[in-house]
Amino acid sequence: MPKNKGKGGKNRKRGTNKNEAVKRELILKEEGQEYAQCTKMLGNGRIEAFCFDGVKRLATIRGTMRKKMWVNLGDVVLLGLRSYQDGKADVILKYKPEEARQLQKQGEIPESLKIVEADPTAASAEGWEFDEEASDASDSGSDVPDNKKSANANDDESSDEDVDVDRI
Repeated sequence: MPKNKGKGGKNRKRGTNKNEAVKRELILKEEGQEYAQCTKMLGNGRIEAFCFDGVKRLATIRGTMRKKMWVNLGDVVLLGLRSYQDGKADVILKYKPEEARQLQKQGEIPESLKIVEADPTAASAEGWEFDEEASDASDSGSDVPDNKKSANANDDESSDEDVDVDRI
């Protein structure tokens, strides 16, 4: 049998992210292209995008981007417009949040646009709100909240009385 000389298969290579540290050049739109923001995920590699020329278009994510670069709601993308269908376009490029901010500074996209930051911790913390005032009020030196203390006091009083189970 041949001797294995490698360090692993394709699953090992899949786990490494080689493109993270590489800073790419900012690509500006050309004729037949338009900047847009993803407003709705439709499935099957399609999105509804609001172009900054004021038109909503149905955009298709091209095949080379489908499994490698994920387009989410609120992402700024570059669309290739179709000359024969005004309501449809193709997603050519997804801009990173830093690149979208640069486009805003250059005046390519509107300043009023809210850029969604791609933060992995934001998805896990979604739905949780912490009230600062409530945490200060509960630091009274006891682990039991005030409403639980009063409920426990009522339980002590009722346990002193004899309760006839047959009556209930």
